[in-house]
Amino acid sequence: MGAYAMGTDINISSGPEGNATGITAFSMPSWQLALWATAYVVLVLVAVTGNATVIWIILAHQRMRTVTNYFIINLALADLCMAAFNAAFNFVYASHNIWYFGQAFCYFQNLFPITVTFVSIYSMTAIAADRYMAIVHPFQPRLSALSTKAVIAGIWLVALALAFPQCFYSAIIVDQGATKCVVAWPKDSKSKTLLLYHLVVIVLIYFLPLVVMFLAYSVIGLTLWRRAIPTHQAHGANLRHLTAKKKFVKAMVLVVVTFAVCWLPYHLYFILGSFQEDIYYHKFIQQVYLALFWLAMSSTMYNPIIYCCLNHRFRSGFRLAFRCCPWVTPTQEDKMELTHTPSLSIRVNRCHTKDTLFMTGDITPSEATNGQAGGP
Repeated sequence: MGAYAMGTDINISSGPEGNATGITAFSMPSWQLALWATAYVVLVLVAVTGNATVIWIILAHQRMRTVTNYFIINLALADLCMAAFNAAFNFVYASHNIWYFGQAFCYFQNLFPITVTFVSIYSMTAIAADRYMAIVHPFQPRLSALSTKAVIAGIWLVALALAFPQCFYSAIIVDQGATKCVVAWPKDSKSKTLLLYHLVVIVLIYFLPLVVMFLAYSVIGLTLWRRAIPTHQAHGANLRHLTAKKKFVKAMVLVVVTFAVCWLPYHLYFILGSFQEDIYYHKFIQQVYLALFWLAMSSTMYNPIIYCCLNHRFRSGFRLAFRCCPWVTPTQEDKMELTHTPSLSIRVNRCHTKDTLFMTGDITPSEATNGQAGGP
C-alpha cells in the first residue's frame, strides 16, 4: 500500500551488507508511457475536481451540514488526497522503477496510502452505522456535532497508527545504480510476522469493514423496503422522505460496491506476491501493476459522479459549482434546494406523532430545529 514499484518489502541489515531483493529495472516504449500518463492524469483531475466540489457543496451550504455529510466530507478529503499525493507520484515510480522524490517523501508515501485508504473505508462504515441508527433505531440518540468530530479524529489516529510501521522502516537504497524507496524491514524480522502484518492491514482496511457494511445495509434495506405508509399519508411528506432515504441508501451501497470492486484485484495482487515473490521478476508485472493500481486509484473519482447522478441536492450543488461553464445552467430551484429550509409547519408535522417521527426517523430534535435531515 505504500510507495510500491514491483516489489518494495525487503529485509536488510543495519550494516553495510544490506541486501535488496525482488526489485528489477523496467522500461517501456514512449507511446505506452504516454497512454498510461494520460490515463493517470485524467484520473487525478476528475478525482480532485469532483471531491473538492463535494466538500464545497457541504461546507458552503448550512442545510448540507449534517452528521452523514460530515462523514462524506471526510471520505471526499481522503479520496482527494489519495489522488493528488499518491496516484501521480506512485505512477512515476512504477513506470520508471526509480525514486526521484527524496527520503522525506519516501516516508510519506509509505505512511499516507494506508492512512487515507483506512479513512476512506471507515468513513463509509461510519455512514452505514449512522444510517443504521437513523432508520432501524430512529428513537435512539444520534451523534452530536462534537461526537462526529471525535469519531472522525479517531479514524485518522487509528489509520496513522496502522500505517506507522511501514513509515518507520522506509528507506532509500541504491540498487544497480537506481534509487529505490523501499520498506526495509530489519533482517531479524520473521517472515511470518511480516506476512501477518500485511494480512492484518488488508483485513482491517478492506474485508472487515466491507462485512460490517454488508450486514448494516442488509438490515437497512429490509427495514426500508418493508416499511408501510398509512393510506392517508401515501402522497405526503412521509412518502417523499421514505423515497429519499431509499435513494440515499442505494447511492451509498453503490459507493461501497464500487470501492470493493476497484480495490479487490490490487489487494489480491499483494497477497499473491506475499506467497510467491518471484512474480515481481517478470517484466509483464509492470503492466499488470499499473493497470491494477489505476483501477484502485479510480475509486477516488467515482463517488462525486454517484452523488451527482443519484442525489438531487448534490446535483444542484454541482450545477451551482460549475455555473461558469457554458453548458451548465443552474436554476432557481437549484439554489432553493441547497439554501431553503423546511417551514415551521412542516417541521412540527414531522415531530407531531410517533408514527410520523418513525417514518422520518433520521431527524433528531436538534436537526428538526435547524431544518436538517440526516442524509444529503
